[in-house]
Amino acid sequence: MIILDSSCWLEYFLDGKGADQYAPTIENSGGIIIPTIVLHEVFKVVMRARNEDSALAAAGVLQQFSVILIDENIAMYSAKLGQEHGLAMADSMILATAQIHHATLWTQDTDFRNLPNVKYFEKP
Repeated sequence: MIILDSSCWLEYFLDGKGADQYAPTIENSGGIIIPTIVLHEVFKVVMRARNEDSALAAAGVLQQFSVILIDENIAMYSAKLGQEHGLAMADSMILATAQIHHATLWTQDTDFRNLPNVKYFEKP
C-alpha cells in the first residue's frame, strides 16, 4: 500500500517538474489509498491554482482509489504523532493513516524526511 502526500498529487495534477515521477504509480497502481485530508488539500489547491472544474476532475481521480475516512483511531494517533514529531495537524493525520494501514508514505515534504516507512523525494 502507498499513500501519496498532497505534494505528490499536486505535482501530478498541476504538471509540475516531478509529475513524471509519480505518473506510473498513479496510473498503474491499485495499491494507493487516499486519506480524506489529502482529498481536501488537493481539491483546495487545484481549485485555487486552476478552477473548480479542474479541482472536481482531480477529486474524481483520487476517488477512484480507496478513500480512508478520519476516524477516532486516526484522530487520536495523529495527535500523538504530531506531538512526537512536531507535525502540523494535516501532516500528522496523513502519517497516522499511513501507519495504521501499513502503507508507505510518499512525500516531498521535508517534515517527513527521516521518519520510518516514508519515501522522501526532493522537490524538482
